[in-house]
Amino acid sequence: MTDIHKMTPVKITPAMRKMATQTAKKQPVLKNSIRSGTGTVYGCLGELVFVSVNGGRLERTYDYDVVMPDGTTVDVKTKCVTSEPYPYYECSVAAFNPNQDCDYYAFVRVLKDKSRGWYLGAMKKSEYFDIAVYIKKGAVDESNGWKASADCYNVPISALGTVL
Repeated sequence: MTDIHKMTPVKITPAMRKMATQTAKKQPVLKNSIRSGTGTVYGCLGELVFVSVNGGRLERTYDYDVVMPDGTTVDVKTKCVTSEPYPYYECSVAAFNPNQDCDYYAFVRVLKDKSRGWYLGAMKKSEYFDIAVYIKKGAVDESNGWKASADCYNVPISALGTVL
């Protein structure tokens, strides 16, 4: 991965929205779903944003979402947001799933209106947990005022690399 960080904006097309909506409707509500399944379409859009920037093949297993051409596995973590991200915003991995068998975590943000997304970057899973800060559900992250909706591990966007 590169050390230079730049978030990549992506215009979400009608075709991407249609594909994500169709895929989300077929997905069962996951155990421990933070939004009781209502965020699934955003997760599907995040995967499409990731692939549009980085390539790879969508697999959507429990452990990872994308397989890169070299076989590297990537789990894409997506947040539904109302504004453009800043480098000091946090990227989260819920505390109930740090045992996923993937090589990288990649992070995407998607606007609530599904018009734009941002590929924020990626980090090796092992490196992520070396630097992540644990935040308990309901606690406020003092670095940016974000209130955790679930127990999670956070890393700032600025700590991510941009290329796998």
